[in-house]
Formats: sequence, C-alpha cells, structure tokens
Amino acid sequence: MCMENLRKRKVEQAFIEHYGNQPIIWVQAPGRVDLMGSHTDYNEGFVLTEAIERNTWIAARPRQDAVVRVSSQNIEGGAEFSLAVISYDEVSPWSNYIRGVAHILQIEGYSLNGFDGLIHSTIPFRSGLSSSAALEVATAMLFKTLGDLDISKLDIAIYCQRAENEFVGMECGILDQYSSAMGKEGNVLLLDCRSTTSEVVPLAPGLMVMICDTKAERELTGSEYSERRADCEKGAKALQTAFPEIKTLRDVTIDQFEAQRNNLSEVVAKRSQFVIEENQRVIDMATALEVGNFQAIGSLAKASFIGARDLYEISSPEMEAMMAAMSSAPGVIGARQAGAGFGGCMVAIIDGQKTVEFSKYVIEQYQQVTGIMAEVYQASASSGAGVLKF
Repeated sequence: MCMENLRKRKVEQAFIEHYGNQPIIWVQAPGRVDLMGSHTDYNEGFVLTEAIERNTWIAARPRQDAVVRVSSQNIEGGAEFSLAVISYDEVSPWSNYIRGVAHILQIEGYSLNGFDGLIHSTIPFRSGLSSSAALEVATAMLFKTLGDLDISKLDIAIYCQRAENEFVGMECGILDQYSSAMGKEGNVLLLDCRSTTSEVVPLAPGLMVMICDTKAERELTGSEYSERRADCEKGAKALQTAFPEIKTLRDVTIDQFEAQRNNLSEVVAKRSQFVIEENQRVIDMATALEVGNFQAIGSLAKASFIGARDLYEISSPEMEAMMAAMSSAPGVIGARQAGAGFGGCMVAIIDGQKTVEFSKYVIEQYQQVTGIMAEVYQASASSGAGVLKF
C-alpha cells in the first residue's frame, strides 16, 4: 500500500472514531520553502518560493447547521464554534487559523457551511515551512468546496493572509499563503509580493532542493517579527524624504540607501540594508537557478545567510551549526536559512546525484556539534492547494 493510501486509511479511521461517519470531502494544502527572499514579502519585494510535498489534509463531512467541529491528529484537543459568532480561542489557539479564515470569508460576503473536520499534517510545526498558512489555505479550500464558492486561488491566498493579520494577529506578508495556494508542481515561483503575481522559474537539470531541519523550534515571537517590520517601515519612510517615489524598501536602490545611510539609526540601517540587498539577490538567484550557475548560487546563498545573521539578526546557534554542516557537505552548491529564521529549517541546493551523501554528512556533522538529530529530506516542488481524489 502506498504511503498516501495508508495515510488516508488512518485519517479515515480516526474520523469515523471521532464523528461516527465517514468523511466525504478531502482537501490539501502544502507547506513551502523559500530559496531566496527572507523578510522581503512584507516589504512588497520578491521571493523565490516553492510549495513542497509535505502538506496539511482536512477530511470533512458537511453539517446541516452553522457549527464547525475540528480535531487534529497532530495536536491534542479539538475545537467547536458557530459560524454565526466567531470569537478568538484562547484554549486551542491553533483553531484560530480556521476561525480567522471563516471570519474573513464571511466579511467578504461568502455564505459558509458548517462541517466536521479532521486535520492531519506532515509539515513540522514551528519549523519555518508554513504549517499555519497550509492550515488556513486548506480551510479556505474546504469552505470553497463545501459551498461551491466562486473564489479563486489567488483570492484564497489574500483572504488567508488577512485572516492571519486581522484575526490571529500576526502581521505576515503574502508569501506563505500564496505559495500554498498557487504552487506549481516541478517549478519554483518568482513571486512579486506587490502585484501578487508570479513567474515560473524552472530549476536547471541536476539541481535538487534539500530541507535541513535543525529540530530547534523557531523562537520568533510576534514582537520580534513586528519590530523588524516596523524597522523596515521606518527605513522606507526616512528614505522617502530624499526620494519621494519610494513606497517600501522594495523601491530603494543600494546607491540611494548608501547616500542616506547616515540619516538612519544603526538598527534601521541594518534592517533596511538587508532587505534591499536580499531583494536584488532574489532576482539574481532566479537567473542562476535557471541557467545552473553554481558559483552564483553558492555566493548568493552565503551572502543571504550572512546578511540574515549580521544585519537582520535572525540566526541562532543551531542555524550556525547547520550552516557549517551544509556548506561543507558533499554535493552542496548553495545553503542558507529558510523562513523567518530563529531556528527551524534551512535549505540547500545540491547536486541531485549526491542526496544520500549530503544527507548523511549533514546529519552526522550537526549531531556532533549540537547533540541534536537533524532531519534532512528532498523538497520536490509541489502543486498548490486542491481537492484530493482517491
């Protein structure tokens, strides 16, 4: 029995045990990994991203009332709420991603169906692979399917971002939700976070993306994230005095920044410099990946990590140890952080013929330094959210 069918059977059995009936609708939404573009999304910049095979499923059965009941095979406890009155859940905070999506969809005028749902995810939590966005997007896809709603995948991404911003209270950019909703199988996306459009970037033959999980949960707090976002906004506002055409740091050239650096505080200057340089690295990396310029891939990835560590200050001891292991591993071409930093996963681009040697080396070297058993696996580009057909 293939892994997907085995997973389906286990979820189905758990659903029957929990709700007494079989699920009749199955939806999925993938996690994502960014190959370049840390913290550029909320500056309306560019990101290189791909949806990954690890995903979140929701098995569901429609109800005849406006009640939503959800449970998870990954987290103890469940949640229940009425679509008529949606309030923030302090007891089971994971359910707020579901509540938030329902809240935003109803604000937008969509009529929603109640349901019984069981969640199962293969995306590790707090790892920088967007497990929360996958849950949001899967929820929106479920509401769309249950009610036959006329809602595009792009709208799903936008509404799910709003759910996280306005209901959950995390001021994230569009990257995670867009990647989960709009992923293209076999391809990386060059996402423009201002226009919410993307271009397909095919990887050069022979390249493989590897995710290296430090197994150190991200320690990024809402305040740390908000502080960095605020620093970027301060930088853009200060630069506007000299260059009125600037809206966000996405619009700033390095020459403009250098001309005004002394007018910024030290912290704001560091944050701004990273985002401006990172945004250009995204464009350069897209070209390097497509043509297979190994030297450029390596130097761009290294510069991104150094900038994230020294300018944006989002590294950790575990990330440092993982970077050292990845950078010296057989077959490595480029290595850097993934997601928002502060732990979680990192990403490497390697020679696809060296996946076994790379994985073995990274796990051994990282464990020697940290005492932690890392997880290393291939990240094949996946399609975005959709209905599962069995």
